[in-house]
Amino acid sequence: MTLPYLLLDIDGVLIPFPAADGSTPPTHIRHTVLPTGRHPDDPVPIWLDPSQGPVLTDLLAGGLVTPVWCTSWRKDATTIIGPLLGLPDFPYLDLPRPQITTSHPDGYLWKRDHVDPWLGRAPVVWIDDDFTVLDHAWADERTARGCATLLVQPDPYIGLQPSHLADVRDWAGFPDAAGGATEAA
Repeated sequence: MTLPYLLLDIDGVLIPFPAADGSTPPTHIRHTVLPTGRHPDDPVPIWLDPSQGPVLTDLLAGGLVTPVWCTSWRKDATTIIGPLLGLPDFPYLDLPRPQITTSHPDGYLWKRDHVDPWLGRAPVVWIDDDFTVLDHAWADERTARGCATLLVQPDPYIGLQPSHLADVRDWAGFPDAAGGATEAA
């Protein structure tokens, strides 16, 4: 049996977006990082919840999913974000750097054009804050074709919550890796 992939985004999931007043959840700690290609005089502030590392590590240790970063952070997910959370090393999907002005140039999340062929028929639970109605329809269609698909969509100003990981654990714990569900919020 093929384990489902766990595709994990970072911005809006592990790093919540600041609220209109600039605040972030009180559970998150500020870090200053230097992503690849960024000038040393221009580091980036990020906010991470240190409790998420152990919770994600526990989920991964259960052997229910195969984790893959699916983020515009690309390799920096493995060299910057993962280590700050104490996560084990896992691969990343090498997404392109599209010249777009919206995450939904065709009405759905741009990453899907790269994720869909990469997945083939593999089961997947994908955590991202930026899905549209068309992405949820895609997940339903994949599941109907026998490719179990669960989309988990955290609030981008709050980020990943324990209930989202409980949804992943419940879904991945089913023998067919589908659990009949295709979305969780």
